[in-house]
Amino acid sequence: MKITFLGTRGYIDVRTKRHYRHTSTLISYKGKRVLIDCGLDWLGKIEQIKPHAIILTHAHPDHAWGLKNGAPCPVYATKDSWHVKELHNFPISQRIVIHNREVLDIFGITFEVFDEVHSIKCPGVGYRITAGNVTIYYAGDLISIKQRKAALKNTKLFIGDGATIFRPMVRRKDDQLFGHTTIRTQLGWCKKEKVPRAIFTHCGTQIVAHKSSEKKILALGKEMGIDTAVAYDGMQIILR
Repeated sequence: MKITFLGTRGYIDVRTKRHYRHTSTLISYKGKRVLIDCGLDWLGKIEQIKPHAIILTHAHPDHAWGLKNGAPCPVYATKDSWHVKELHNFPISQRIVIHNREVLDIFGITFEVFDEVHSIKCPGVGYRITAGNVTIYYAGDLISIKQRKAALKNTKLFIGDGATIFRPMVRRKDDQLFGHTTIRTQLGWCKKEKVPRAIFTHCGTQIVAHKSSEKKILALGKEMGIDTAVAYDGMQIILR
């Protein structure tokens, strides 16, 4: 399985050469390419990537609005995402509805869907992804994974939400939480569930505007015994 972090910037104004485009990640296996998320920065550029399928975590602009002009391949998303007004009106011809704990075989890559807490209007999901003998978890934007133990069991890599390092960006409305948990909390999950490696994308202002923040994240990972890195645009890793 090859993972290419095409874009690693969150929904923020600041950008650098290292974190220039909205978060979008390409999973490649045996000649097939599945794109996870396609934010506004990717509008008009999808054809260059040539994905065989696109799968969305949720319908926020920095994750789905690159599909405003349609898509050249099937697009997978939850019913909640398809019901978001903007995404509902995009001219996407091949729409596939996915559900919590559904196991999808997309061109030989397995995606198991897990509900996550992130947004009230645009609920999100993460994916337990298996290709060959390798299983990873792709978290997307989140406060929590609703069935975390099952999601992270025997995974080699956790790809997490880099919106904030130490201070939670969590708010409450009508007894429902929305926002982003910290990198520190996510590393704690990895330690508890014995996930050996973590990479953080969807980088927030703390990371993008302050390169020195990466040292703090690496130190956190070392403290918890997790091999930790911050993704950057164009970064590639191969897992076997």
